[in-house]
Amino acid sequence: MASVEECREALTTLSRRLTEMNPQDRASYFSNRSMSCHVTDLGVTFVTRFTDAGAEPVVEAKPDDPPADIRLTASSDDVISLSATPANIARMWLSGRVKVQASMRDLLALRKLL
Repeated sequence: MASVEECREALTTLSRRLTEMNPQDRASYFSNRSMSCHVTDLGVTFVTRFTDAGAEPVVEAKPDDPPADIRLTASSDDVISLSATPANIARMWLSGRVKVQASMRDLLALRKLL
């Protein structure tokens, strides 16, 4: 089982991939969108917001935070695995290891990020 800090770092790595996108694509797909990841075995939820400038820091969500636009749920080990090999998200989702709740538009945008 990975630690809370290891999961935060893994999610930061994932969200940093956004900065590698063309700025116009980033603005088109991720302008003012939020993403959360609930880590089931640690009982913690992280959240970040994507803006035209990139991704804000990954922080622990507060209980009164509104639901994120894109919501992931996974174990700590799966969060680490997803960060190491983001292309595996489809396989992980199909096997039930990662759950994704998002609009169709956000799902397509997430595919661009990962």
